[in-house]
Amino acid sequence: MMKARWWCAIGVLGLALAGCQSGSEAGGNAASAAQPTSGKRLKVGITMPAADHGWTAGLSYWAHEAVKQHPEIDWTIQDAKNPDEQINQLENMKTQGMDALIIVPTESAPITPIAEKLHNAGILIVDVSAGFSKPVADVFVEGDNIAFGRKSAQFMVEKLGGKGKIAILEGVPCTVNTDRVNAAKAVFKASPGIQIVAEDSGQWNREKAEKVMQNMLVSNPHLDAVWAADDDMALGVESALKAAGRNKNIWILGGGGMKDVVKRVMDKDPLYPGDITYPPSIIGYGIQITADILRGDKEKNKKFFPKHLVMDLDQVTPDNAKDFYFPSSIY
Repeated sequence: MMKARWWCAIGVLGLALAGCQSGSEAGGNAASAAQPTSGKRLKVGITMPAADHGWTAGLSYWAHEAVKQHPEIDWTIQDAKNPDEQINQLENMKTQGMDALIIVPTESAPITPIAEKLHNAGILIVDVSAGFSKPVADVFVEGDNIAFGRKSAQFMVEKLGGKGKIAILEGVPCTVNTDRVNAAKAVFKASPGIQIVAEDSGQWNREKAEKVMQNMLVSNPHLDAVWAADDDMALGVESALKAAGRNKNIWILGGGGMKDVVKRVMDKDPLYPGDITYPPSIIGYGIQITADILRGDKEKNKKFFPKHLVMDLDQVTPDNAKDFYFPSSIY
């Protein structure tokens, strides 16, 4: 496993790989450098969850932006509403003769068998953000979701003074959710004054999270804070709190670095005292790594990349929120 900062990881890796190429491979324009020795154009498929909320919309935006840097490759970008649709997409991409597949799993367990099958068929597999159930990818790029859970829970415990009743909203079943939730719960467990009085899944979705929170509020007349596994769900929680007239003396902690939430943190909104970054631009790292590996000898190039690349995340507070606020961002 290799850990790196968001802004320097791919530049360092790309330069390292370029330095290991022969002069003819590393030099020249991108189109000639990235073509295999056979001269045929490379084909890469990208499949990701449907853009039905802010983070996945950002993921789609950055994927389309990143592939513009590699016009020498024929890119196919698709999104899927569920695992069955994503499996069908991957099967179809195999028949289209893809040289590589970049996969952001809709869910971890259902997508693992097809990813393993395609890997065994000789297709380069780059897994981004949500991991497979076993290590079948050639490269796995993710944010440090264990740190996400730990840092956010520590923030919550400290702000509550080690005592309070909280609710937890999880995402969909995948390694992202599992790592975040398990790490957070470990911190809460170590603080006996923190009581988890409600827990359910908001499916990374604002509307779903709002409905789940409505039910939690009915069952729990007192809550001090809500830990949500991402910012989209946090906004759904806010809607439920306001509708019930319960948006005073309670606060929400989500994550992802959504610009709207970061702005609220920056403005010292009492509902949002903090956040955790997890930029959807992570897809760009997967795209760049894929292009670099496919440049020349694929099997040789794979050796220059870590099999598991973990990107650091940052705690956002009113003191540093301006450093993470980008008004023109899609997310």
